[in-house]
Amino acid sequence: MSASRPWWRSPTVIVVAGCLIAIITFGVRTTFGLFTAPLTDLRGWDREAFALAIAVQNLLWGLGQPFAGAVADRYGAGRVLAVGGFVYAAGVALMSVTSSPGVLTLTGGVIVGLGVAGGSFTIVIAAFARLVEPAKRSWAMGLATAAGSMGQFLFAPLGQGFIDAYGAETALILLSATLLLVPLLARSLSGKGDHADEADGDQLSAREALRAAVHHPSYLLLTSGFFVCGFHIAFITTHLPPYLTDQGLSKGLAAWSLSLIGLFNVIGAYSSGILGGRHPRRLLLSGIYLGRAAAFLIFLLLPVTVGSVLVFSALIGLLWLSTVPLTSGLVALMFGTRHVGMLFGVVFLSHQVGAFVGALLGGTVYEATGSYDLMWVLCIALSVAAALVHLPIRERSAAAVAPSAA
Repeated sequence: MSASRPWWRSPTVIVVAGCLIAIITFGVRTTFGLFTAPLTDLRGWDREAFALAIAVQNLLWGLGQPFAGAVADRYGAGRVLAVGGFVYAAGVALMSVTSSPGVLTLTGGVIVGLGVAGGSFTIVIAAFARLVEPAKRSWAMGLATAAGSMGQFLFAPLGQGFIDAYGAETALILLSATLLLVPLLARSLSGKGDHADEADGDQLSAREALRAAVHHPSYLLLTSGFFVCGFHIAFITTHLPPYLTDQGLSKGLAAWSLSLIGLFNVIGAYSSGILGGRHPRRLLLSGIYLGRAAAFLIFLLLPVTVGSVLVFSALIGLLWLSTVPLTSGLVALMFGTRHVGMLFGVVFLSHQVGAFVGALLGGTVYEATGSYDLMWVLCIALSVAAALVHLPIRERSAAAVAPSAA
């Protein structure tokens, strides 16, 4: 970092600003499950209608992520984060005045999804890959992911508090207002940085880098495994709160369960970032998915009580977003950082397709069967499949990135 640069572009401020963005953008997203019951009751919708909007939101986030990442790679993350933050805030605000399921799919689905694509912690992670020195990249990526988890811990009870005190509509307006801080913080993450890997990807255009990636077996395995992560997260954030209230537990416990997941995810994500710099990432990822399978199985077999909910939330929190620094780190290892925003964006698209399926299928299964039991079983099966998929991944720079091969 050049000594002539202003204080707000110092390494410390860059990391702090990026983490604050992750806290706000991820934190607001994790509150949407809390609005399932109050908004459906207020508007007279069924859960499938709300689940469809959240599913579309996840899909649009995924579809927009590679493009947002490519723009950030070319012009810097600051501009993308600023625009994404404004769009995200507008979408959440418009949700408060939405009166039909179709319009909800537009506001809470399309607009919020595109806003999150530009303003999410995934763009922050891509920025850290270029703005943070190589020796600290895995740590910084883990820190950004942990910050998103802290957002979940902070915003879940905050969102429930807003709903209880002011109603669902005003709560959405208040959450929207917090997102307006993102464009202000984004200025520190502008520029392409001084720490991009020039040797391993600078010679390739974005199209050539993408072509090389989609022909690399380990990249494809990584992409397919991330689908499962998205499926799990979207199902739990959207349907765990109504599942718990269906079991006779309080709305407050439902909110605190999401908050507890976020708190323990701070530990899991940060630890994952550190461990990813010391141990094989593919083995860590396989262990995470096997751990999820065990957590889902225990939760399904035990009676649903306050104690079992708290234990499950803590366990799943440790394994929640700990996949992100490992997955993004593998992308940077394979292909360098020149096109990391776009290439991780493609992997993240798979994550969001999984999120679309998880959120929508949860609502569909509930409306068809009156229960979420089938979804819990499916979560277990997918966990085991993801653990197996990561084992053959080769952790080294992809030979296909060489200009001659491209």
